[in-house]
Amino acid sequence: MRYYNTLIETIGNTPLVKLNRVNKGIKGTILVKVEYFNPGNSVKDRIALKMIEDAEKSGQLKPGGTIIEGTSGNTGMGLALVAQAKGYKCIFTLADKQSQEKMDILRAVGAEVIVCPTNVSPDDPRSYYSVAKKLNEDIPNSIYPNQYDNPSNTLAHYESTGPEIWNDTDGKITHYAAGMGTGGTICGTSKYLKEQKKEVVSVAIDSYGSVFKKYKETGIFDEKEIYPYLTEGIGEDILPKNVDFDMIDHIVKVTDKDGAVMARRLSREEGLFCGWSCGSAVHGALEFARDHLKEDDVMVILLPDHGTRYLGKVYNDNWMKDHGFLETRKFATAKDIISSRSGSSGLKTIDKNLKVGEAILTMNQYGIDQVPVVDGDEFVGSLNDTHVLKSLLQNPDIKNQPVSDIMDSPFQFVGMDNTIDVLSSLIQKENKALLVRDHQNEVHIVTQSDLLMAISE
Repeated sequence: MRYYNTLIETIGNTPLVKLNRVNKGIKGTILVKVEYFNPGNSVKDRIALKMIEDAEKSGQLKPGGTIIEGTSGNTGMGLALVAQAKGYKCIFTLADKQSQEKMDILRAVGAEVIVCPTNVSPDDPRSYYSVAKKLNEDIPNSIYPNQYDNPSNTLAHYESTGPEIWNDTDGKITHYAAGMGTGGTICGTSKYLKEQKKEVVSVAIDSYGSVFKKYKETGIFDEKEIYPYLTEGIGEDILPKNVDFDMIDHIVKVTDKDGAVMARRLSREEGLFCGWSCGSAVHGALEFARDHLKEDDVMVILLPDHGTRYLGKVYNDNWMKDHGFLETRKFATAKDIISSRSGSSGLKTIDKNLKVGEAILTMNQYGIDQVPVVDGDEFVGSLNDTHVLKSLLQNPDIKNQPVSDIMDSPFQFVGMDNTIDVLSSLIQKENKALLVRDHQNEVHIVTQSDLLMAISE
């Protein structure tokens, strides 16, 4: 008889599949490594098993213990399967942008799930990083594997993913591409492949709103690069220890929309029912391949997970339409609005230490009714004429006080590819305008009047 003693024995040895349609016109052979053939339907099964086995060997994890991890969903699934096989309990923290399917699946396999806000800094006590660490401190006989900084993450791919790709391509691989999140998948695999053949080019796929690309190119951790994005599983607002930039040759950024559209194309045109970041990986890798691959080159793109994780998002027509990703008519984007401005002299801002009276004069001079408030290069607040007027009526002396005493919350940053319908849903009573950072790092404002003008054109 041929069988496995537990499900975790089936992890690894996933297939390479040749792309035939979405890569039309691109030179070279494009292969994808389909990681949803793992039992938990994702690449994260590999690191889950490695992290737990290494924790057992070191004595850090003892029988009956609890595994606590911050995850975008897939690592949690892998850890849950390993925990079931080995008799551990699991508690996972997730950011609220993760799909409902991921949360439901984790609960279905016996894990406790705690949902945390996305739009807070990593060191905020409410972030899913911080909540996981605090639970680990409070719960006896628990471990926090911390996939971001745990070297077993990178080692799992060095020991399994890399050798599998090398063997299955018979050493003919010339380019390797994968999404970049915790860093283990791209860096561990790249390290192995480059040790076999130093000429292998490693291409990491990042998201707009993430810090990786600029840090790789300049060495600067620029918080201005950070803003909310929707794609799950790639990009970060921190620098995990598993990210080794020496193992990465190029970083390509991909928008939420391009990743989602490509995921649907992979399902429809290649029969690969894969996740959102899979679409991002393929879109970014093909953008690079279009300009760099030659006829004899072989590129392998890692597809991290399965489409069932995104039935309510990427594979839901209404959700795609609501976000302007599946267009029944042409929607203008934030980029279109900014591009249409001719002769603009740039974004007007007000220093937080400026007196309210002087701020009013500035707003009147430029004919603006709302303006961002800055502290140096940081956007720390906002002013709008309605709120200023109300404050002055209540206390006329406030005109001699600094703007920081009456300013509202800062305007929300959004991506360049967000469409009018999405932008309009974000402009509300508490958030009267939006800020957009373009590819030259210049900041622009989008107001309700901008949206009205774009719709009427």
